[in-house]
Amino acid sequence: MANFDKKFYLVREDVLSDAMKKTIEAKDMLERGKAESIGDAVQKVDLSRSAFYKYRDTVFPFSSVSKDRIMSLFFHLEDRSGTLSKLLSVVAGSGCNVLTIHQTIPLMGRANVTLSLNTAGMVHDIDSLLAELRKLEFVEKVEVLGTGA
Repeated sequence: MANFDKKFYLVREDVLSDAMKKTIEAKDMLERGKAESIGDAVQKVDLSRSAFYKYRDTVFPFSSVSKDRIMSLFFHLEDRSGTLSKLLSVVAGSGCNVLTIHQTIPLMGRANVTLSLNTAGMVHDIDSLLAELRKLEFVEKVEVLGTGA
């Protein structure tokens, strides 16, 4: 189990070593049942067992550390009828509970929306939710403002 009393740092994926990335991938395969054992998982991602054991309790995807927390998202949206409703439908479909909504008055065809979400019931990870939100044609920008307990 992870030792969460240590300091944590949020870093971009591109600065992680290949062994760290492969460890995260192997852990994900095990969690989703795509690998039957640690040996099977490390073989599928081309990682040594020793590297897996070195990093397995020290590297985590952002979504696993931020589970059961509150997340705030900021959106730049095109001002169209029904956009907020469609946005909230995607959020609800992900299993998030909306805690607060703040929407600015549209100016020059654009509006800003800030959502505070309880992510405890999410059915997928945060990255999947963000990718789905970015696919909406009226969403110009999505930013994670922060997460917290």
